[in-house]
Amino acid sequence: SYMSGFGNEFASEDSRCPGSLPEGQNNPQVCPYGLYAEQLSGSAFTCPRSTNKRSWLYRILPSVRHKPFSPMSCGDLTESWNEVEPDPNQLRWKPFNIPKSSEKKVDFILGLHTVCGAGDSKSRNGIAIHMYTCNTSMIDKCFQNADGDLLIVPQQGEILITTEFGKMMVEPNEICVIQQGMRFSVDVFRETRGYILEVFGAHFELPDLGPIGANGLANPRDFQTPVAWYEDHTVAIGYTIVNKYQGKLFSCQQDFSPFNVVAWHGNYTPYKYNLENFMVINCVAFDHADPSIFTVLTAKSTRPGVAIADFVIFPPRWGVANHTFRPPYYHRNCMSEFMGLIKGHYEAKEEGFQPGGASLHSIMTPHGPDVDCFEKNSTAVLKPERVASGTMAFMFESSFSMAVTKWGLDTCHRLDKSYYKCWEALKSHFNPNWKPSSK
Repeated sequence: SYMSGFGNEFASEDSRCPGSLPEGQNNPQVCPYGLYAEQLSGSAFTCPRSTNKRSWLYRILPSVRHKPFSPMSCGDLTESWNEVEPDPNQLRWKPFNIPKSSEKKVDFILGLHTVCGAGDSKSRNGIAIHMYTCNTSMIDKCFQNADGDLLIVPQQGEILITTEFGKMMVEPNEICVIQQGMRFSVDVFRETRGYILEVFGAHFELPDLGPIGANGLANPRDFQTPVAWYEDHTVAIGYTIVNKYQGKLFSCQQDFSPFNVVAWHGNYTPYKYNLENFMVINCVAFDHADPSIFTVLTAKSTRPGVAIADFVIFPPRWGVANHTFRPPYYHRNCMSEFMGLIKGHYEAKEEGFQPGGASLHSIMTPHGPDVDCFEKNSTAVLKPERVASGTMAFMFESSFSMAVTKWGLDTCHRLDKSYYKCWEALKSHFNPNWKPSSK
């Protein structure tokens, strides 16, 4: 079950314990049912009311009761952006491999691989992009990211996410956001794959609409937050808390489940969104609108109009522009563009760019439609047509110049080294004797 709305002030209690939310105050001397009160802050106490984020949790035992944290292996998860030399080339990855459950059991944490990123979690300013490829559920284990927010994009296989706030089932073509510091566990039901955008130092918010007006793009009511659910579960052999802190992983043990929150209230919550609910804005006369009109969520920087990261989608829509080359145009960008494909075929590159794969076009690296797309659409009869039916591509766009990790360039063995060839056959159509047609 879910409550609807983006950034709302929610209140929820497990129906098994009616009246578990204190009335009229946050921190009574004795909480109902003998619970502990605990605040989770997502912003500085003194932030303006419009940006202040916090939730109060009423739990069977407080999260502070655990053994000391110890370092653990980070695997392919990293924040080291100088592992390899910079590479300004257009990069494309074939679908990332998912380990076979018959060969090796890999849960969500073990299946995290950093592809690229920039900035620094210590200074609270940066971004990282990860893939997750796993085949088994997390058992008596949860994950907490002290460094930033995680925007999770499932591509293959649904995931059941248990959080301190309740449960969320997230399927391909849906996304979810687990905000900084929230503990969660991931159950999977088959071999599973997806993308993760991590931001340091900012939270995701809905983009401003400006001249679009009051309605359009991702509507606030379509975002869903789970209702309270608790388990009073003792784990004699130890429950493992995995904490990502300053780019490294640490683990500790406790003898109870962290999902023991009976009731909570606040505006700092996990949430999910179905991409099919996106209200598309498109050009209806001529030319090609900028991809910013497809922004679902943005994590703003301190510079007006410039994002640490935008989450942008390219959903099914109508193309009707007259005397216009309709696919994305050739361009060089002052932003980094990381693209993924959930399903279908991306309109500008129907071959080579596959679901579960990715591409990275770095700052000022030229890119655009491949040869087949250019030739086909330069001569197409222009009439209203459905674009991207059965498809969902997306982009993580960032003002940071992202470095690719050693895993992304080498270890994963999925880099398509022939990517540049999709433009090799572009030929000159220049005609110095061209004359405009008489009207």
